[in-house]
Order: sequence, then C-alpha cells, then structure tokens
Amino acid sequence: MTYMAPEIKEGLIYDGKQTDVFSVGVILFIIVMGIFPFKEAKKDEYFFALLHNKKYEKYWRKVGGEGLSDDFKDLMVKIFNYEGKCRPTIEDIKKHPWLNNPKYDMKSTRASLLKRQLEKKSEKTVESTSDGTTTDV
Repeated sequence: MTYMAPEIKEGLIYDGKQTDVFSVGVILFIIVMGIFPFKEAKKDEYFFALLHNKKYEKYWRKVGGEGLSDDFKDLMVKIFNYEGKCRPTIEDIKKHPWLNNPKYDMKSTRASLLKRQLEKKSEKTVESTSDGTTTDV
C-alpha cells in the first residue's frame, strides 16, 4: 500500500505515468535511506502530511535525512507531490541535477559500502552464535 500514489488511494482518475513516478520515488527513497518515506500517501498520515504542508526541514529531520544533498531532497519533494500533474516526468527526472551532478567519488563510495556490508555480516555472525562466542568472518 505504501507505494500507491494519493490519487489511487482516493479512487480518483489518474495518469499511470504520474503514479509510476510516485512509486519509483518511494523505491528510490528506500534505496537511499533504507526506510519507507511514509506509511501511506494520505494527507492525514504524519510524514506525508509534513511533505504535503511543505514542512520540509522538519520532514528531513524526522526521517534522519539532514545530511542528504539538497538535490536529492528537491527531487524527492517533487516526486512526492500530492498532485500527479505536478510531479516530474521521467524526462524531467533524467535531467535533474541529482542524477547529472554526482557529488561523490565512486571508489570511496564503493569502499565505504563494502566496509559497511562486511561490518553488518560480522554483526550477524556474532549474533548467531549460540554459546556467546565470536567467530572470525
């Protein structure tokens, strides 16, 4: 249910491309943040209401996204627009600065991700030992 655009949840006539952009935004948010952006795309749902009411700083603080780039935040806010006709098209998204001006170093980002993955694997290995002893990974 979380992936559904507001117009689908409300049973309104909708444009499939606009609702797909919304769903892709949810998936992109999950990939970047590791959490859902909101429970449901309804005006009365706490996190979605923060976006709908343009309380962006509070929203990003509540979801732990203060350190995200302004370009990423801008893209997400546009994609999560309550009005489907106001959401960016796929072409707009392809041209968005977040996709075209990466502010990261590929090698260091990859190394950091691999390190975190190994740390998590190590934590799971330690947690899974039944006698409380640790094992090397």
